[in-house]
Amino acid sequence: MTPATKVLDKARVNYSLHRYEHDPQAESYGGEAAEKLGLDPARVFKTLLAITETGELLVAVVPVSGQLDLKLLARAAGSKRIGMADPAAAQRSTGYLLGGISPLGQKKRLRTFIDDSARQWPEIYVSAGRRGLEIALAPSDLASQTHATFAPIGRND
Repeated sequence: MTPATKVLDKARVNYSLHRYEHDPQAESYGGEAAEKLGLDPARVFKTLLAITETGELLVAVVPVSGQLDLKLLARAAGSKRIGMADPAAAQRSTGYLLGGISPLGQKKRLRTFIDDSARQWPEIYVSAGRRGLEIALAPSDLASQTHATFAPIGRND
């Protein structure tokens, strides 16, 4: 059990857990999850934290097959400028370690944005709050449990 699974259990959301052996040498946590679980990287989503010009932390959930577009996130959030959050601040705010940050069950509720591409899948995969553990759930359930907004915030490499 992680804070992410506790949130889903409490809300009675349908999900499944998928475990894999995490390699500490892996270059990309999300890429590793897609590869080891045999999934399309467009269905596996990474959780990133960004910071606005006013210091507000935001959660961005984008496919591991692409990148977060900071200008598009700024537009979606109604901000002028956005940068990536400091890793230590991301860990403090969420209560999770890098590579295991889940959009669910974070210590502080932050405004959350999910890339529009998630809606094309019946279920997507996000970190369950621990390296080597993924949650599969419907994008609409992820959005409802995180109070997220769907927006075009990702770009393909």
